[in-house]
Amino acid sequence: MKAEIVAIGTELLLGDVVNGNAAWLGRALAEIGVDVDHTVAVGDNERRIAAVLASAVGRADVVITTGGLGPTQDDLTREALAAFAGVPLERDPDLEAALRARYAALGRRDYPAMNLRMADRPRGARALPNPAGTAPGLRMEIGDAVIYALPGVPREMQEIFKQWVAPELAERAGSGTVILSRVLRTVGVWESEVADALAPLDAELARSGNPTLAYLASEGQTRVRITAKAPSRSEAEAMIQQVEQRARQLLGDAVFGVDDDALEAVVHRLLRDAGATVASAESLTGGLLAAALTATPGASETYLGGVIAYASAVKIEELGVPADLIARRGAVDPEVAVAMATGIRKRLGATYGLATTGVAGPTEQDGKPVGSVFVGLVGPSDPVVRELHLHGDRDRIRRQTVLVALDLLRRHLSGLPPIWQRPKG
Repeated sequence: MKAEIVAIGTELLLGDVVNGNAAWLGRALAEIGVDVDHTVAVGDNERRIAAVLASAVGRADVVITTGGLGPTQDDLTREALAAFAGVPLERDPDLEAALRARYAALGRRDYPAMNLRMADRPRGARALPNPAGTAPGLRMEIGDAVIYALPGVPREMQEIFKQWVAPELAERAGSGTVILSRVLRTVGVWESEVADALAPLDAELARSGNPTLAYLASEGQTRVRITAKAPSRSEAEAMIQQVEQRARQLLGDAVFGVDDDALEAVVHRLLRDAGATVASAESLTGGLLAAALTATPGASETYLGGVIAYASAVKIEELGVPADLIARRGAVDPEVAVAMATGIRKRLGATYGLATTGVAGPTEQDGKPVGSVFVGLVGPSDPVVRELHLHGDRDRIRRQTVLVALDLLRRHLSGLPPIWQRPKG
């Protein structure tokens, strides 16, 4: 079974909204054995939407659209679907009654006439109830293909898909093919280094074409997606397990988690398991490290607090960094990073102190070029400092610094060297 995803909305074309719905649907469809051959984005124009639907139906067994089902004038999916099918729009009295009831339940007596557009459906289409919102989805058969029109609001789209679309497609797909994926998450290794390390495995897999590897890089983290197709879920899982084992051998300790694991959550678990706590002292990251360390539910068990010591005077007065050290070496210095980490650890009584200092840009500081960064970690054992030479704009440098700081702590807690070393063999 072949599927095509059509994302509708001019905001997608302008870059105002990232097309996360297509990514979510791609994963969800793969889990029930449905291949996605094309993903298309189209603006809020009835004629263009209808043309895209015509092309999609010519290629796919199933077409899923997202967006354009709301009440405003630029919500044109219903009209485009009716135009493509050559049928009129009809007002569904049951949908209208449900919409009025929902509005009344919110304590509103007046019902905007524009909202009644959501009760319209092309003749022959069936409404799909929306348990998470107002606009219902639509299901319509055209020739041998089925079109499912879903709202663009992610939660609403996902709920309608799970309750109405997925069960039907899973039944239609039968036991023919199951597609599963596992994502290995790495940090501190360039995408090219990951691909080079996995080159022998990639070459082996290329001969059969199943499973496959794909690389997805994003600012210091590279994800390796392993995808397998098999007649059953258990067979696909077994195929993935074999490839995952080999990939882990080749990547070593660069792998910090799988699938939806977040680096900060992994660090939190390691700290909790060790009965340890951490406090942060930040200069260039300006609170981003603290935000990451508090992002995981239950973070209060392991994160005590921090100080944003942006000015040198704050480093001296609040963290106890020696004034003569900053006078001699400047604020961007490995000894200053250690002194900051030592100061916050002592001040808050944490097991570990983690500090960042550097030049995020746009200009150099104390003779240090943009991208010069030091991350200091102080704990019960000897201090550790990572020196970085990062590239990119100010925001990128700050985000990469946070990843390095988290990974430095992860590695220490796991008994690993501070920097990735490619496994031999």
